[in-house]
Amino acid sequence: MIVEDDEAIGGRLAATLRAESHDCDWCPDGAAALARAGRGPADLVLLDLGLPDADGFELCRSLRDRLPGAVIVVLTARTTEMDVIQGLESGADDYLTKPFRLAELQARIAAHLRRAEPAQEGGPGRIRHGTLLIDRTARRCLTPTGEVELRPKEFDLLVRLAASAGRAVRREDLMSDVWDENWFGSTKTLDVHVAVLRRKLGDRVRITTLRHFGYRLEPPGED
Repeated sequence: MIVEDDEAIGGRLAATLRAESHDCDWCPDGAAALARAGRGPADLVLLDLGLPDADGFELCRSLRDRLPGAVIVVLTARTTEMDVIQGLESGADDYLTKPFRLAELQARIAAHLRRAEPAQEGGPGRIRHGTLLIDRTARRCLTPTGEVELRPKEFDLLVRLAASAGRAVRREDLMSDVWDENWFGSTKTLDVHVAVLRRKLGDRVRITTLRHFGYRLEPPGED
């Protein structure tokens, strides 16, 4: 699903993706994007923030609510760090600034879809972390009071950290394992996803930031 009001960019993206055998819907504005989201799921959304009829960040949040399983990649001319953070906090999984190289975008799309395939199928086993039960097969994060709703990358990041509970994990390894081994650009998305996990899981987990290195999920019950 492409959400882009610039005909030249939207047409080029649609033609490129269809040439790679992707089913592709091009939406020229926010209203068309919401209508498309209402017709069924999408694997990946390419979202321009500068639309004529919608605030890009609000639209991103709406699409995240309607397409919880989709990977959302923001494509925008906004380049400040605050814009990147706001985009990721609005529900985007990735952020690419214009002008971008088409080859880089194609590589990111391939990486996201490749990572999504095992995520949809799930892996065997469960991980118990304190009061959390992380069910990898069903892709559910369960607590005694109910389920914690996690987006795909949030769940994958939690699984990766929980599998190494008590051990320091480098930023580069988290990006490679959760996103892709050939990740392009900033790792700010990792920091935002960690912040979201902390907010959603509260005192059920303690994720320690290791300055200039990475993160560590502390074992349950340890101060």
